[in-house]
Amino acid sequence: MGINTQRRLLLSLAVLSVIFIAEVIGGIMSRSLALLSDAGHVFTDAFALLLSLVAATLMKKLPDYRATYGYQRMGILAAFINGVSLVVIALFIFVEGYKRFKSPLQIDSELMLAVATAGLIGNLIMAWILGHKHEDLNIKSAWLHVIGDTISSVGVIAAALIIKFTGWLMVDPIVSGLVGIIIIIGGGRVIKESLWIFLELSPAGFRVDKITESLLRIQGVLNIHDVHIWSIGHGIPAFSAHIQIPDQKISEADSIRKKIEHELEHFGIRHSVIQMECAGCDERGLYCNINAASITGHKH
Repeated sequence: MGINTQRRLLLSLAVLSVIFIAEVIGGIMSRSLALLSDAGHVFTDAFALLLSLVAATLMKKLPDYRATYGYQRMGILAAFINGVSLVVIALFIFVEGYKRFKSPLQIDSELMLAVATAGLIGNLIMAWILGHKHEDLNIKSAWLHVIGDTISSVGVIAAALIIKFTGWLMVDPIVSGLVGIIIIIGGGRVIKESLWIFLELSPAGFRVDKITESLLRIQGVLNIHDVHIWSIGHGIPAFSAHIQIPDQKISEADSIRKKIEHELEHFGIRHSVIQMECAGCDERGLYCNINAASITGHKH
């Protein structure tokens, strides 16, 4: 998948470079803010794809002494930077749109329409290259950049047609503002998802109480505490807990551990760290107060 992903990113980057050059030249010649705004968005798209390409390459590296979990979060970092860049370009579009409201310029609608149509075709090609199903947040953020630009190209085409047939110049900054709103929504979502992983919050859809209750029903499990669920990378949940069991042989305790891991797999968790205990540990620590009693109401 890694090689295929890199090829898709490289092809998309090549198409994007052509679109950017065409829209900058066309925007300057036609004096269209909507087209120049779209070119600015295309520039951030190119930066996003380049960043995603670098991250995809780093993510292929195997775990080592520097990164024992691997380099999965390089992709998350790239996604976060891409999300921030989307928000920044949206704010730039809002500022420029306000200036155009105050001082509208004459626009060459014919040239604007031709360049925007070419940009739309290019964006559709890139969206097809990248695909629409993404398990990798890094690639998803790059795809969102492309989709946002595709939508903005449609808006620019609509603005060009309105200007051509009605002469209403105000539609140019209005469309620019709508494009900015679409961009900032997409960027906000990517920022939220990436920060959720960096802050090691429980992955969406994973209920700690439900998982704990399920594990407590396993024969031999007396109690559970120091329960933690987080994400190593996008779509890679991890689980750790202290499991209290009766005093027994290591081989018997290991069979309980295997049952716990099997149960966790039903929840989509394949990376787990289980510490078996025959007596409660010191719960005065910072994290050991997260236990089954506080989560499910069981007596600890």
